[in-house]
Amino acid sequence: MNALAATNRNFRHASRILGLDSKLEKSLLIPFREIKVECTVPKDDGSLATYVGFRVQHDNARGPMKGGIRYHPEVDPDEVNALAQLMTWKTAVVDIPYGGAKGGIGCTPRDLSMSELERLTRVFTQKIHDLIGTHTDVPAPDMGTNAQTMAWILDEYSKFHGHSPAVVTGKPIDLGGSLGREAATGRGVVFATEALLAQHGKSIKGLTFVIQGFGNVGSWVARLIHERGGKIIAVSDVTGAVKNQNGLDIVDLLRHKEKTGRLTNFSGGDHMDLNELLTHECDVLIPCALGGVLNKENAADVKAKFLIEAANHPTDPEADEILSKKGVVILPDIYANAGGVTVSYFEWVQNIQGFMWEEEKVNNELKKYMTKAFQNIKAMCQSHNCSLRMGAFTLAVKRVARATTLRGWEA
Repeated sequence: MNALAATNRNFRHASRILGLDSKLEKSLLIPFREIKVECTVPKDDGSLATYVGFRVQHDNARGPMKGGIRYHPEVDPDEVNALAQLMTWKTAVVDIPYGGAKGGIGCTPRDLSMSELERLTRVFTQKIHDLIGTHTDVPAPDMGTNAQTMAWILDEYSKFHGHSPAVVTGKPIDLGGSLGREAATGRGVVFATEALLAQHGKSIKGLTFVIQGFGNVGSWVARLIHERGGKIIAVSDVTGAVKNQNGLDIVDLLRHKEKTGRLTNFSGGDHMDLNELLTHECDVLIPCALGGVLNKENAADVKAKFLIEAANHPTDPEADEILSKKGVVILPDIYANAGGVTVSYFEWVQNIQGFMWEEEKVNNELKKYMTKAFQNIKAMCQSHNCSLRMGAFTLAVKRVARATTLRGWEA
């Protein structure tokens, strides 16, 4: 089941639990606007290349739309749609005043030079500049994009609209980016994990962890868990997997990855098969990479007691059922990885105020939002007698439905 079908299914389940009006349910699923643009860009060799760019703006009942822009060869309109909808629910779960959006350009970033990427980003911005904005739709980095991409969008947008630092988040610090943004998604995952474990009378210290994915999110999760005394016994990324039953030294591993560009051949651990990682014996499993990694083929073999979804949609619905029956506690992606968008919100707030915060304030506020959101999810689980995933979805859908109704959606 693809991401769109799974998201729709979760939404429908939540709206049944809440007893939503069928017309309201339908109107919440339909995106506000879908944009498709053709970006023709001169390549360095003088030839012309055309790339297709998308932006799906899903819902703006609770505030401006918010979501990443990815540069990836398989930017599929269906997937962008699902991710835009997911952003609507994610922002509602942590109660920040946004709706969802998502965008992307179908390209392979590593095949493009820096100047080709810049030209592509500027052309894309020229085509959508009147459809994004500080109080309309605020893009952010995603797969294949970064702070530099945001700097180009900001510059191009500002040519049309005057200096507008709040039009994108995830910017370089020198252009109004927020301290703590780089680590925000990973730090949010750790705060979410702490909230869940505390409810089960446990803490990170002394538990064993397996982390799939060692990019921005995975490496920060590993670093922060390691600092808190958690024992990380296996880690993987696209280059390979490494394990050590006594706990990997994450600081050393990060150094090794920076130096060699890969996790393999690390002296502080043994090589392991990538396919074994998800079913490795541990207390807490944290997938931080791609979607759909837990499916009906491997779910029955998962040995973790807690599954923290740091990636978007890592567990497909069949796996969800198998794991739940086994008693695995799943912390859903729409809550677990919301730290990134929460700190993006803090960045936007700082830009609008023209007043920047200390990193300590950013991290403290993030902890406050993540902890409060967990308590709200638990309350929904208790009142509707449902899983954490449905607790998060019902919380989100209820908030968006309420905002939509209060604004008068039938007029």
